[in-house]
Amino acid sequence: MDMALDFEKMDKEYIVNVYHRLDAVLDHGKGSVVYDVNGKEYVDLSAGIAVNIFGICDDVWKDAVIKQLNTLSHISNVFYTEPQVILAKKLCEKTGMKKVFFSNSGAESNECAIKAARKYSHDKYGDGRYTIITLKNSFHGRTMATLTACGQDSLHEDFGPFLDGFVYAEPDNFESVRELAEKHPVCAIMMEMVQGEGGVHPLDKKFVQQVAAYAKAHDILIIVDEVQAGNGRTGALYAYMHYGIQPDIVTTAKAIGGGLPLGATLFADSCQYTLTDHTHGSTFGGNPICAAGAITIIDRIDDELLSEVQKKGDYIKKELESCRNVEGVSGMGLMIGVRLKKDLTEVVNRCIEDGVLVLTANGLLRLLPPLNIPWDILKKGIALVKDVIDE
Repeated sequence: MDMALDFEKMDKEYIVNVYHRLDAVLDHGKGSVVYDVNGKEYVDLSAGIAVNIFGICDDVWKDAVIKQLNTLSHISNVFYTEPQVILAKKLCEKTGMKKVFFSNSGAESNECAIKAARKYSHDKYGDGRYTIITLKNSFHGRTMATLTACGQDSLHEDFGPFLDGFVYAEPDNFESVRELAEKHPVCAIMMEMVQGEGGVHPLDKKFVQQVAAYAKAHDILIIVDEVQAGNGRTGALYAYMHYGIQPDIVTTAKAIGGGLPLGATLFADSCQYTLTDHTHGSTFGGNPICAAGAITIIDRIDDELLSEVQKKGDYIKKELESCRNVEGVSGMGLMIGVRLKKDLTEVVNRCIEDGVLVLTANGLLRLLPPLNIPWDILKKGIALVKDVIDE
């Protein structure tokens, strides 16, 4: 009996249909391998969309979470908690940032950044200087403010009116950014160093440095969205570290929680005191269980792991570029996008059938494997993907 059919039927009946579900009802797993309710095995090249960077049910993370679960599961943020303080200290020490605000998701971490940027400018310049420049093809979340920040027209349908104060520049085009900055009262420029949902596109280094220099000269804050690209995914702790810039605000989520909901907004010296008493908050942000798990994630993103990420990313690119039905491979580290010469939906479905979990992004096949995926499992998964692409 196929148990999956019953779950799929119930899903369609009881859950809001906003996800294009793939044909696998997943049940359990370990590391980089996962199994469905019928016992079928899959190589995981998705990591929960860049979340499970140490794989499914990672023992170190799990032990810390269980220990904290048995100690203090939740308490109001009007009290101090040890895991939250330790995690914030580690993040600041590893990045040079000065303060951290904890939330529950990438969208919330970006909401915090948007609010802080506007308050920073309002505190110094008064009303009216609130516009934020983002890049076309960017993705920053699905709340009303972060949805407005997304530079994708397709996401701006059906939900208007949108929040005022966002304009969109061409990625890798500094003149586009400068023209918007000269035309509008700009308080911040918000960028992903690697545009994830927008097509796994790494920004040009010269462009990023030009934007950062211009922003600094005009007291415009630089916000870097590291929700997907951060926490080791690109071969650096945070992707901006490849670019030789120091942002004013860094946002992150996904992998930092290790599988539990956690977001973080990091503030540099320039705006570390912008958010003050009662100007922002979160009931669950920095929850002790989530923070305890996150400490084990941050502690293990070291030079050895980051070097392996680079090597594995290079291997995937080389293997897939050799496929006759591949037009090109983009990305950085283990954040890979593959442009195909054949139908993307067909490839994804066949990969699932053949036992490998993959993703998509703006018309591309997207691969986001766990950072510590063993070489033998990685090679098996990539071989399966290659077979599907070129069959």
